[in-house]
Amino acid sequence: MQSDAAGGSPLDSVTEAIATYVAEAAPEALPEPVRKQAARTFLNWVGCAVGGARHETVNIALAALAPFSGPAQASVLGRGERLDALLAALINGISSHVFDFDDTHLRTVIHPAGPVASALLAFAEYSSVRGPEFVNALVLGVEVECRIGKAVFPAHYDIGWHITGTTGVFGAAAAIGKLLNLDAERMAWAFGLAASQPVGLREMFGSMTKSFHPGRAAQNGMTASLLAARGYTSSTRALEAKRGWLNVLSAHHDSAEITEALGARYEILANSYKPFACGIVIHPAIDACVQLRNRDGIEAASIRSVVLRVHPLVLELTGKTEPRTGLEGKFSVFHAASVALIEGDGGERQFSDRAVRDPAVIDLRRRVRAIIDPALTPDAATVTLTLADGRVVEKRIEHAIGSLARPMTDADLETKFAGLAEASLGAAGTRRLLDLCWGVGSLDDVAAVAEAART
Repeated sequence: MQSDAAGGSPLDSVTEAIATYVAEAAPEALPEPVRKQAARTFLNWVGCAVGGARHETVNIALAALAPFSGPAQASVLGRGERLDALLAALINGISSHVFDFDDTHLRTVIHPAGPVASALLAFAEYSSVRGPEFVNALVLGVEVECRIGKAVFPAHYDIGWHITGTTGVFGAAAAIGKLLNLDAERMAWAFGLAASQPVGLREMFGSMTKSFHPGRAAQNGMTASLLAARGYTSSTRALEAKRGWLNVLSAHHDSAEITEALGARYEILANSYKPFACGIVIHPAIDACVQLRNRDGIEAASIRSVVLRVHPLVLELTGKTEPRTGLEGKFSVFHAASVALIEGDGGERQFSDRAVRDPAVIDLRRRVRAIIDPALTPDAATVTLTLADGRVVEKRIEHAIGSLARPMTDADLETKFAGLAEASLGAAGTRRLLDLCWGVGSLDDVAAVAEAART
């Protein structure tokens, strides 16, 4: 189904419909499971932002842009710097995504928290925000970006857009617009301003620019709502018009995905969390390799060959055979399988420059072959090892850990968070920050989270 400016389709007012919903949605309407999932989403995002804060990508961005910052309004999580709120949103969006360890809405492969939470927490430091309003804005931001993403996926993604950046700007605009108490008309203007700022190309995967996308989406979405709040006008049909966002950025779309069951179905409940710091399509192969290594005590020197049977998206997204940097390694199923077999994990250390350039990893990587199996679901894979003594061992994964069928538990998320944060904050500081994140919905002032996340 495609929207068009002509005619009298009931979907012609899709922008106004979603804007009205966001403007009117009250915190007390959120079901308890949605609030809990919002806390999990926020906690995971904070851990990723703190953990990525010392990455070279963030260092470069700060060195280039901090001299131009306005007043010190908001924190860079995991560091000591304070910047103006717009620039803080950009930097925290970069740091939260640079490890590719953040949350994923599996239907659309959007990383929802990066654009939304990066904008929200920066704004919450600038203007005091209570926990219930913060959680409501987070849920609404995720709802808007994921619904718009569902309307255009996969055509929009297949063209080459990085959907986290292109839809995340709407999520950030919705979240900040909600905190600014925009009415439906001004919310629609904010969405029009957001529609005018798409950012993110898949060509950038494996480079520093990939993490720029959610950061810029956060910054652009906040800008859109700040302008709309002051009366900066825009089209109120920015999504569905003939030359609007849906028609210009995607060859095929279904506008009903944006408005259907609003308030009755929450996309944040379909959010997932990564156990491995790389493209999510590689996770089943890593899961299988780690299990094989641990189950059979296999050493790399004893492996003659590795055959991966994977979903078609795996080679499309992660087919780099000779990655040169840790960021490129995140998009190499060959590196991911070899390092998982050698080191038994797929965390940020396994996708560092050190790991990608390790001679043992390189040697095994060149013995890895990937075969496309169209019958596999995206969270399934089969790994077959042929050993030097002629034995063949195999592991099939039906649903990778971290998928909706095998979700990470609260304890898993805490372990992941500690692994990302303790180097910067210490054990006691990490525990305090964890507790604040779990209780974000009851805080009197959410800025306490940012303060606890500063070093």
